[in-house]
Amino acid sequence: MSDLVVIVYPTEARAEEMRQKIIGLQKEYLIEIGDAAIAVMHEGGKVKLNQLLNTTALGAVSGSFWGLLIGAIFLMPVFGAALGAASGALGGALTDYGVNDGFMKELSASLQPGNAALFVLVNKMTADKVLEALRGTGGTVLKTSLDRSQEQKLRDALADAHSAQPPAADAPPAPYPQGSGSPSPVG
Repeated sequence: MSDLVVIVYPTEARAEEMRQKIIGLQKEYLIEIGDAAIAVMHEGGKVKLNQLLNTTALGAVSGSFWGLLIGAIFLMPVFGAALGAASGALGGALTDYGVNDGFMKELSASLQPGNAALFVLVNKMTADKVLEALRGTGGTVLKTSLDRSQEQKLRDALADAHSAQPPAADAPPAPYPQGSGSPSPVG
């Protein structure tokens, strides 16, 4: 079963940065995502969706391949490719993959102009390592399908900024360990 997590960021660039971070965690096999989309509220109340997977383009490529193949059989490859690309693009545009587009637009209608919501459909994850990687990155949890304790851990991890602070500048440096004075053999 998948879990939905929606986190709001102040800018689209910050939301995209976090999406790339989550994709990086997926490459490390710490999380498996089904979808990661960004919804941005523009001036005038228009919501723009930035999907991870462009189903229209994917449908056009797939349709043109099959159209070319079938068109070659009937000795009309160019017509077949064009017809296949058009029908594939239409089919791709009508296909909704991952998080429902209508749901994303409806939920994002409450955002302030300029803010962006990152929608992540999580299939499975190693929770402790993912939360540690997201610690202190900011963002506000808008909605989740996680249970209350997991949601609170996520909120705490996003808000926890003390993990990335450097040591105080007025603290004296730690002394170097003192050796016996004789050189050690390098081998």
